[in-house]
Amino acid sequence: MVAAPVSGLEPRAAAACRPTGLAAPTPASAPAPASRRRRHRRSSFAARPPPPRRPVPHPTRSPGRAAAQPESSCLKCLLFLSNFLFSLLSLLALAIGLWGLAVKGSLGSSWGSPLPADPMLGLVLGGLAVSAVSLAGCLGALCENAFLLRCFSGGVLAFLVLEAAVGALVVALWGQLQDGLEHVLRLAITHYQDDPDLCFLIDQVQLGLQCCGAATYQDWQRNLYFNCSSPGVQACSLPASCCIDPWEGGASVNDQCGFGALGLDEDAAQRVVHLEGCGPPLLRWLRSNIQTVGCYAIAVVLVQGLELLLAIQLVRALTVHKGAAGSGGLSIGTPDPVSRPLPNWSWADQPGGRKTRIQGWGLGLQASPRLPGQMSE
Repeated sequence: MVAAPVSGLEPRAAAACRPTGLAAPTPASAPAPASRRRRHRRSSFAARPPPPRRPVPHPTRSPGRAAAQPESSCLKCLLFLSNFLFSLLSLLALAIGLWGLAVKGSLGSSWGSPLPADPMLGLVLGGLAVSAVSLAGCLGALCENAFLLRCFSGGVLAFLVLEAAVGALVVALWGQLQDGLEHVLRLAITHYQDDPDLCFLIDQVQLGLQCCGAATYQDWQRNLYFNCSSPGVQACSLPASCCIDPWEGGASVNDQCGFGALGLDEDAAQRVVHLEGCGPPLLRWLRSNIQTVGCYAIAVVLVQGLELLLAIQLVRALTVHKGAAGSGGLSIGTPDPVSRPLPNWSWADQPGGRKTRIQGWGLGLQASPRLPGQMSE
């Protein structure tokens, strides 16, 4: 039985028996354990620097839209406030007209009958038209409704055309209007008792201008009730608005102050009533106030023209905003496909012989497990 050589002396004996000048053979290294290979792969993957992280693009508003927002808000406020004021005024005129028609019983007419020839009806129709157009402008500006704004623009444009036509007719027929003023007053005197509104208007003109009749106080002979041949109690009388002092020191107007004034001579009548007609004073009043009336008319036209421009500008801004919203609305910066980081796939060992493929984008890691047979990539 041969004894086993001592392991510590065997290398020395082999070296002593080796010829001089020959190098010692390199012993074959044993394979590393599987756990060491896995740690080496993990450490090499962890030491790899991740790709540079690109900033995440944030939505940014385009400069044109950012500048248009304050402008559109200002347009909305101006258009809403101006139309709100016109709406209040037109609704007030509509309410006054309806009240006047209700007091005089004109609203009791049956459907299908002709419309009454009443000045209050004109006030009602005008207030209704202006209030409808103004409310359309208010709602269109408040709700940013392009359809209502276009309806408002059309209504304002129709008003401007109508006002321009009326102004042109007044300028062209101004001379004829002055000549026919006394004729209009005589017609009003003839129908004095037929219409309460006409009666009120004539009384206010005679009280304000301190006049009586059209050309002279004898024009009231044309009225059937004040004519001296009339069988009524008002024969040869004059309205209380023709009197010099219709109140006679009292708190209310004395309706009988002009009784019998048409039967008196001029010397006696001038101590009771005004003898001058209302035609010349009314013509002088119109000539002295025509500039003021023209300035008010021009101011109204300018306000309406400004509202029309605001509505058109707001519709244009809403159209641009709608187009921008349809195409995305926001200018979002997208990364360049050339400079975008490419995926970086790596494999990592897992317990049980499984492999895990790890993808790195510079914005995080996404792991997806794979079986050992799926390592062909």
